[in-house]
Amino acid sequence: MFMRMTIANNIKSTIPQTESAEEYLKFVEERFRSADKSLTGALMAELTTMKFDGSRSMQNHIIEMTNIAVRLSTLGMKVDDTFLVQFILNSLPLEYGPFQINYNTIKDKWDVSELFNMLTQEESRLKKQGGHSKPHGSRSW
Repeated sequence: MFMRMTIANNIKSTIPQTESAEEYLKFVEERFRSADKSLTGALMAELTTMKFDGSRSMQNHIIEMTNIAVRLSTLGMKVDDTFLVQFILNSLPLEYGPFQINYNTIKDKWDVSELFNMLTQEESRLKKQGGHSKPHGSRSW
């Protein structure tokens, strides 16, 4: 009874009442396992489809993508640094095309930290040129 009292109403309504605490905890574990799978799928979809649109800074964009990767890792789906670099590069708009070509032609592979620094510089360079993305769809990609 004590365990039922401490669980949120929307969760405890999906867990049947049982006589033993052990049996109750098994139901709770099963409930969260399916929730984890659903959350993992949603986070993976978000990470792979996320696009940089200039409505926030490049720093915030990369931090958000990195945070999603960390959340996926805590759910048992490790996002390799190399994959995360590619996801970030794939999230960039057309104006970052020369940057992407440059990255693809160098022999070294950057980690997320190096990419973070380089893209922050590139964002600054594009802003000075006046070719930076305008927030919220004022230019379509």
